[in-house]
Amino acid sequence: MKGGLMSEIRSVALALAVISSLVQPAHAGTQTAELSSQKSHSTRAAQLLVQSSDNVNKVTGVKINSTDKGIEIILESANAEALKPVNNNQGNSYIADIPNAVLALPEGGNFTQNNPAPGIVSVSVTQANTNTLRVTVIGEGSLPNTELFDSDQGLIFAVTPIASATKPQQPTQAVAEVTGVKLNPTNNGLEIILTTPDGEKLPVLPKTEGNTYIIEINSAQLRLPSGGTFRQEKPIAGVSEITVTNSDANTIRMAVIGVDSIPKVELFDSDQGLIFGVASAASSTQAQTQPQTPTEPTQPSASDEPIELTVTGEKDGYRVQDSSTATKIDVPLRDIPASVQVIPKEIIQDRQVVKLNELADNVSGVRRQETYGGLSSQGYFIRGFETGFETLRNGFKDFGFISPRDVSSIERVEFLKGPASILYGSISSPGGVVNTITKQPLSDPFYQINGTIGSDDFYRTSVDLTGPLLENRSALYRLNLAYENADSFRDFVNNESTYVGPIITVKAGENTDITFGYEYQKYDYTFDRGFPNNNRVVFDLPISRFLGEPNLNRGEFTSNNFTYVLESKFGYNNDWKFRQGFNVLNVSGSAGGVQANSINDDGLTVARGYRVSNDESSNISFQNEVSGKFNTGSIRHNILVGLELSNYSFQYEFFRGDIADLNIFNPIYGAQPESVSRSDFQKYGGSNIALYLQNLVEITPNLKLLAGGRFDWVDSFDRDLETGTNTETSDSKFSPRVGIVYQPTDSTSIYGSWTNSFNPQIFGRSRNEEAFKPETAEQFEVGIKQEFLDKRLSATLAYFDITKNNVLTTDPIDSDYQIQTGEQKSSGVELDVVGEILPGWKIIGTYTYTDAFISEDNDPTLVNNRLAGVPYNSASLWTTYQLQKGNLQGLGLGFGLVYVGQRESGIPNNVKIPSYLRTDASVFYKRDNWRVGVNIKNLFDTKYYESQGFYIVPAAPFTVLGTVSFDF
Repeated sequence: MKGGLMSEIRSVALALAVISSLVQPAHAGTQTAELSSQKSHSTRAAQLLVQSSDNVNKVTGVKINSTDKGIEIILESANAEALKPVNNNQGNSYIADIPNAVLALPEGGNFTQNNPAPGIVSVSVTQANTNTLRVTVIGEGSLPNTELFDSDQGLIFAVTPIASATKPQQPTQAVAEVTGVKLNPTNNGLEIILTTPDGEKLPVLPKTEGNTYIIEINSAQLRLPSGGTFRQEKPIAGVSEITVTNSDANTIRMAVIGVDSIPKVELFDSDQGLIFGVASAASSTQAQTQPQTPTEPTQPSASDEPIELTVTGEKDGYRVQDSSTATKIDVPLRDIPASVQVIPKEIIQDRQVVKLNELADNVSGVRRQETYGGLSSQGYFIRGFETGFETLRNGFKDFGFISPRDVSSIERVEFLKGPASILYGSISSPGGVVNTITKQPLSDPFYQINGTIGSDDFYRTSVDLTGPLLENRSALYRLNLAYENADSFRDFVNNESTYVGPIITVKAGENTDITFGYEYQKYDYTFDRGFPNNNRVVFDLPISRFLGEPNLNRGEFTSNNFTYVLESKFGYNNDWKFRQGFNVLNVSGSAGGVQANSINDDGLTVARGYRVSNDESSNISFQNEVSGKFNTGSIRHNILVGLELSNYSFQYEFFRGDIADLNIFNPIYGAQPESVSRSDFQKYGGSNIALYLQNLVEITPNLKLLAGGRFDWVDSFDRDLETGTNTETSDSKFSPRVGIVYQPTDSTSIYGSWTNSFNPQIFGRSRNEEAFKPETAEQFEVGIKQEFLDKRLSATLAYFDITKNNVLTTDPIDSDYQIQTGEQKSSGVELDVVGEILPGWKIIGTYTYTDAFISEDNDPTLVNNRLAGVPYNSASLWTTYQLQKGNLQGLGLGFGLVYVGQRESGIPNNVKIPSYLRTDASVFYKRDNWRVGVNIKNLFDTKYYESQGFYIVPAAPFTVLGTVSFDF
């Protein structure tokens, strides 16, 4: 096992190096032309389209070291000799503009340090414009002496301050202080408020550079409690960043950077100070559409030749750069010391995903687990361990086993790999957790309708409506509807599903939003477990073969989910947030019929049983969290404190009976059950109180530490409702997590982490009737996250090692009881690659090596048995290309491969499920507000199977789905 693992590690490392060497030259040779235009505005506002820029030199770090004479400022760059400063001194400020250079710090934004040495007020390194870097050293009363040197480290500025007495001070104009910067949302976007009592007196000079709107405010200085720099990323749609800095001793520079075009900015005076109104992308777009006056045609000249516009960016992209599941705060994925993969709705659409567990194909270390008789719920094997169908809905727990889930309302699905008790308490699987994030209301109207037809009489339609409820947009709504009706490649199998999901967001205050959400789903289906896993003869059967009874096998479940979330921002610059969430999820219904238990010794017939279960599950969660950012000296903190109260219960009532065997090769249906009686009437569950604390510490801009822990108090019960007997247990457990991230460049993150999880043992008893300790798990993980192609493509390579302890095993003295001596291990290597290689060419690919096995058990024949459903090797690729120009612009093709190695069907390891390679394809056309597509799943009609842990489930053969969608 271990020799194979090291071989795979070397292979993956070599492959990643080859990929890097291949994609970087491809990027270097890529050129795009962008259309630019200019419009005249007042001195208080301007608007431009994006202009392209040439290749520039990157400054990836700024250091300040003390010297005998003063300080040295080091601009770290791989091409320092290409940095050519041009002096532009003003008063007591040394200013050096470096053309053809950009600041690319790991943390982004500008660099500022106040009072680095006696006689020096501040040092700042800022982006003066798109292609020019500015170094500003403000002396205390006089201009400091500065010399330049080149070194292996980069470009060095040796700065010597001059005592103020040696040079008479020049008379200066009074400098106004700006003591605060606030961002407030408005109906059209947001307003930027610079707090100062002298707003009317300050001269404001606007200009534009590329897609950046710049305002220079003379005779003013930024004096914030947190320092001399303000920065906010992605404040509204269409704006990627807003920065406010001191460009020199007498000037404030504000930059509003647009995503695809120059933002529209207007200035207003008020008693608060200077107020700048910034319009969102949607508002600006609506205002730009004006009727054109016809003109006479003219002969084209060389300058009138059409310009090709190539649009690039993250819109409709496969790559998502941040996630909340791993930390419960919005953090860039590159700052998280864990492997987190996010599947956005674009992949769901392009692959025409019908059931969410199909997404396992696109995430390394994850395999789908077949569900409860074919119910449309979520089951996964993650890093070798089954999840027990437990998932999250918007961060709230969902038992999942009997809980259907429709894809129509899903914005994205986040896979957090590794133990997750630090934030979510008791977790049945140490392999990881899956969080489905629903679509939220939008402030601008959007309406979409979809229709799909396909093989085996598959019919599906969905509607997505969103927009403002009130004219002032203080209340927003979203409504998702879906209906599905389908037969199956399996004999006698069909399903029908109805989904309704309304959401309303109300603006209760300037910085407070309240969201109410409700989901209803009814899922009616044929209960079909597939084949028993005790004999390989099942692989000789047609994949359509049904081993139940057509008139007896049925299931129906109804899900009702209500959610309330309050979010309120407060504190300086709204850096703090209070979140309160309440969720109630109730699922009830029944499922069952005739179930195939095992293939008889004759290899021709199957022993069957009749069973029907009436089930009901309930999850109630109440979460209260405070998160915020603050500094202690030069160290930045992003803290989370939370309190959670929850209650969970599951009730089931089993009826069992006898029924005749069935010839698996020549089935004759029509048998009826006999001696049906209630065999079990149970209810189990528990209540939980938890406190958790987490701190993401930025020790230096390229070194981050994530540390935290959660303490859970859990009271569990297992109650026999027929006899009245009740067993109760109480557990308390602390679950810590520590991780560190080192970022040597702005495109590389190296991380390591240690995490833990626990799960109370509700079932099972020892011979002395004592309760068992919770199952526990521990994981060590190291990895690297690398970005390529100007950060359009990212790769995550991870190694993990998980040990699960306190696993129940059969008592060797009395097989009716258990003892707690079992241990299971899983380790492996995972690679995920996702993003855009070229404009229109998207890709998501995975590779996984997993060694998951039983390491300790009372039964020596089970030691070293592989865990069910987990292959040693698996890999996948899905890629699409859409034409960006020409007469066929909007036409796209998709291609996918999924390889899954041989797996064990159960424990003990008696029957192996064969490996398979599946091919998928698609063709689609997108134009204006409509899209049409055809997806072919299993293009070459490969015969393959999936695992449920106890059953072998045939997978779908060649399948065609055609979809049409309209946006209006």
